[in-house]
Amino acid sequence: MELNQLKPAAGSRHHQKRIGRGAGSGFGGTSTRGHKGAKSRSGYSRKIGFEGGQMPLQRRVPKFGFKNVNRKEYKSINVGVLQNLIEKNKWDIITPDNLIEAGFINKNDMVKILGNGTITAKVEVKAHAFSKSAQAAIEAAQGTVVVL
Repeated sequence: MELNQLKPAAGSRHHQKRIGRGAGSGFGGTSTRGHKGAKSRSGYSRKIGFEGGQMPLQRRVPKFGFKNVNRKEYKSINVGVLQNLIEKNKWDIITPDNLIEAGFINKNDMVKILGNGTITAKVEVKAHAFSKSAQAAIEAAQGTVVVL
C-alpha cells in the first residue's frame, strides 16, 4: 500500500458537496444560495409557519372557544361490557391491564366505567373513574370499586 492508494472507509464520508469553498469546488460564489434576499445571508432561519409574507394559516383561521390544557381524557367502558368480559374470560378482578389485553384500551389510556347495561357478577373493578350509576350497579352485585 502506498500513500496515493489511501481512501476513506466506505460510508465514512457523508458530504460529497463542499459548499462555499471557492470557485474550484464548483460550489463557490453564491454557494447554492442564489442572489440576494434573507435566505442568501448567514444567520437566516425561517420561522415555523412562515409562508413567504402571506398571512399564515394559523393567523387566517378564526379561533374561538377554550381548550383546557389540564383536561383528562377517559376511555369509557359500560358495565354491560364488563359483564360480557367476565363471562367470556372468567375474571375475578378487572384492571386496566386486563382491558389492554382484551383490546379495549391502549396502555396510556385512563378508564372511566359508565353505568349502561347490567352486571350480575361479584367482581372487583379497578379504574381511574366511575360514574355514580356504575358504582351503584357494581356494589349492588356485591362487587367492589377501586379508584386508581
